[in-house]
Amino acid sequence: MKQRAHFSKKIETLKGKVLRMASLSESAVHKSIKAYLENDADLAEEVLVGDNAINKMEDDLDNFCLELLALDQPMAIDLRTIVGAQRITVNLERLGDEAVNLAHRAMFLSTRPPLPHSPKMESLAATAKLMLSDALKAYVDEDVELANQVCRMDDKADDLNISILRHLVSDMVTESRIVERGVHAIIGARHLERMADLATNVAESVAFIKDGTSMKHHCKD
Repeated sequence: MKQRAHFSKKIETLKGKVLRMASLSESAVHKSIKAYLENDADLAEEVLVGDNAINKMEDDLDNFCLELLALDQPMAIDLRTIVGAQRITVNLERLGDEAVNLAHRAMFLSTRPPLPHSPKMESLAATAKLMLSDALKAYVDEDVELANQVCRMDDKADDLNISILRHLVSDMVTESRIVERGVHAIIGARHLERMADLATNVAESVAFIKDGTSMKHHCKD
């Protein structure tokens, strides 16, 4: 009984570590999006500087999970909790990377005249942020239905990305002087869409942890 209580404490420590990393990654995403939409080079620089802390947390969590697996040999939901945490950690680190990528676009675009206002770009950014927020809430609350809602939102992010691509390509054909900025904006939209994908991955891990089911490839059904 004492041993079980000690292991339960380790699991709670693991969850706390995941949430601390999630907070850093979510902050990086929000900062990079704001920097991108507002051409704020200083805020973009903050994202670049902060990425090292996210990487260090991934290493710490990876080691912690491996130690739990090796020393405690968990079964059933405990095993899924640890493996699921590892999956989430990988995606949180990748979210940090995408925030860095978007920050680089923001830094470049801040040196050029702004492109015309794009409501669809703002909508894609808002969708990516909401998906990540809901995916993390689903993890905290062990809410599989909310996780499924995140998965279903991914179609909206995909559609917005395609619409933005078509619009920018059309603009570049008719106005050659915006081509360079347009290419960076297209890549920026792709980073936003990728953030949405990674939020979906986090949501898929929630169902795996909760009941052992896989939502991959069919979570929107």
